[in-house]
Amino acid sequence: MRVLLVEDDPLLGEGIGHALSREGMSSEWLRVGGDVVATLKHSSFDVLVLDLGLPDMDGLEVLTALRRRGHTLPVLILTARDDISDRVRGLDNGADDYLVKPFDIAELVARLRALVRRHAGQANGCLQLGALSIDQAGRSVTLAGAEVTLGRREFDLLEFLLLHPSRVFSRDQLVEQLYGWDGDVESNVIEVHVHHLRRKFGAGVVKTVRGVGYRLGESV
Repeated sequence: MRVLLVEDDPLLGEGIGHALSREGMSSEWLRVGGDVVATLKHSSFDVLVLDLGLPDMDGLEVLTALRRRGHTLPVLILTARDDISDRVRGLDNGADDYLVKPFDIAELVARLRALVRRHAGQANGCLQLGALSIDQAGRSVTLAGAEVTLGRREFDLLEFLLLHPSRVFSRDQLVEQLYGWDGDVESNVIEVHVHHLRRKFGAGVVKTVRGVGYRLGESV
């Protein structure tokens, strides 16, 4: 799961980024609202965490601009504004969820997973493909009831494909999703992860679309 975080408080922004990383999520952190639209033009995310009290513009202005441009990205407002009227205004302007500061990081992570699941049409925290099942919260995988051990990036790749079962992704899109802007990675890193997943679950788990990239397979 890839998160776009918009938060101007340096301590809070850094803390949330580290916490998301520990939960297996990658993130990009912006300090101002004016960078959001431009960032979404060249990068894809699964969910947006949006502060309202930004230094350059109100977060609701950012949200309104995104929805007017047709962005359907799930948005969780994270703010100190706790009046009912503020919550109603945020939800009415296109937010999908609203969490008031101070907050527990475990609740934030759970809410983000729920938003992404709902956006993908999933009813609960268990993603499935045939006999393969992923527990998102526990970051565990089973095949026909038997647990299968995956590396962090293998899990992230499998989870991402299961959340987007009908889409084809290029190698560069998958690298960005798994690694963000963490620096250089080996040129064949996605091929290696796909090879490992196929070895553990069978060749049908990930389908190669020649000349384009990869998508979730149709069976396991």
